[in-house]
Amino acid sequence: MSMLPALVEADGTGVIERIGAERAQIRKLLHERGAVLFRGFEVGGVDGFDAVVRALSGQPLTYSERSSPRSTIKGQVYTSTDYPPAEEIFLHNENSYQQVWPNTLYFYCIAPPETRGATPLADIREVYRSIDPAIRDEFARRGWMVVRNFHDGFGTRWQDVFGTDNRSEVEEYCSSRGITTEWRGEGLRTRAVRRAVHQHPLSGETVWFNHATFFHVTTLPLDLQQGLREGFGEEDLPTNTYFGDGGRIDDEVLDHLRACYRLASTRFDYHRDDVLVVDNMLVAHGREPFTGPRRIAVAMAEPSQ
Repeated sequence: MSMLPALVEADGTGVIERIGAERAQIRKLLHERGAVLFRGFEVGGVDGFDAVVRALSGQPLTYSERSSPRSTIKGQVYTSTDYPPAEEIFLHNENSYQQVWPNTLYFYCIAPPETRGATPLADIREVYRSIDPAIRDEFARRGWMVVRNFHDGFGTRWQDVFGTDNRSEVEEYCSSRGITTEWRGEGLRTRAVRRAVHQHPLSGETVWFNHATFFHVTTLPLDLQQGLREGFGEEDLPTNTYFGDGGRIDDEVLDHLRACYRLASTRFDYHRDDVLVVDNMLVAHGREPFTGPRRIAVAMAEPSQ
C-alpha cells in the first residue's frame, strides 16, 4: 500500500513561498503519490487557502451539478459535505459521475474534530488491481449508469442541483453532458452512462474512477436503505447505480467493490491549518464519523477537459 499522503512540512518559509520555490517538485510528488499534505504552515484562513489553490493549480472551480449539500464559504471555497457527524461518507472520486470533473482537490482544516473525522484516502490504482478481473472487465465493457430521482419535497431539489428553475435550461445543460432527462410531474429523473475504468491523463496508469459503488443503495446504512426502498421502491430511489446498459449490479459485486476500497484505505488525523491536496484521478477520499467542531473547507481545480 502506498503511504498517503506525502508530507510537506513547514521549514520557516511561508506556504506560498514554498510552493513558488518548489512547485514543479510538489506537483511531481502529487502525481506520483496521489496526495500531498502541507503541515505546520500558517495558512492565513480561507483567503490564504484560496491563495494556496491558485499558487499550485490556478483558478478554483465552481461546484456544479452537485450531489451533496455544501455551503459556500467565500468565492469558490466551500464547506465539506454537510452530512450529520455520525455518518460515514464512503470513498469516492469527486464528480466522477459528470462529463467533466476536477483533477485536483483541496481540503483545509480550519478546526480539527475532537475524535476521528479523518478524510480517508485510497489509491485507485490499488483498488483497480485488487478487483476481481472478471468484474473489472465487465464494468470496462458495460460501463456504469447513475440514475437520480428528484422528488418534490424530498431531498436535494433539481432546481438547486442545476442552479435554475427553468426546465429548458436543465434539458440543455443535461443534453450537452450526456445526461438524459425525464420529467415526472414536479419531479425529475436523470440518467448518465459513464466509463468505470480510466487512464490517468499524465501517467496513463489504469484507475478505477467512478461512483458506481458510492451511489449504489447498498452502500447506505441498512436502516436508511430499508427506509428508502419502502418509501420509493427500486425504480424511484433518489440515487442508484446500474451497469451502463441498465442491468442490475449484484449485491455480491458491490460487497466486493466496497471491500477493495477499504483494503486500499489509509487515514491520518487532521491538525489545524493542514492543507491536503489530492490528485482526484489517483486517489479516492471519504469522511469518517466524528465528534467536536470539525470544520474543513474544500476547493476544486483543474477541470478534466
